[in-house]
Amino acid sequence: MKINRRRKHGAEVSTHSLNDIMFFLLLFFLILSTMAHPNVLKVMLPESKENKAKEAKQNVQVAMDANAQLFYENKPCSAEDLERKLELVHQKDSTIAVSLQMDKTLPIQKLVEVMEIGKRQQVSMFLKTTKPQQ
Repeated sequence: MKINRRRKHGAEVSTHSLNDIMFFLLLFFLILSTMAHPNVLKVMLPESKENKAKEAKQNVQVAMDANAQLFYENKPCSAEDLERKLELVHQKDSTIAVSLQMDKTLPIQKLVEVMEIGKRQQVSMFLKTTKPQQ
């Protein structure tokens, strides 16, 4: 008598749909990463060979674009508004430093004007730069 034995099939996990899931996850993270900083200003910083980051517990960002428009924490403001905001920052905590981001096409006088505002308010300021491209 011949007994037909059934073939034992190994357990299988179908991975065909994992490609679709990975594609959607990649797409989700790409879109999310572009939305993380929607208010970033495009400022071409001047170049410096000595490019060391300022060590501070807290920094306030002040930027000036190529059109000489001032921005305090990525929000447009006038010179008078900037002076009032820096005064409030200094009253709140005198150890807070101000990070200046000035477009490299601006005349040096614009930088001096912003630094004078900081000096009147007795705020520590430093200029952000980029490394020279080789």
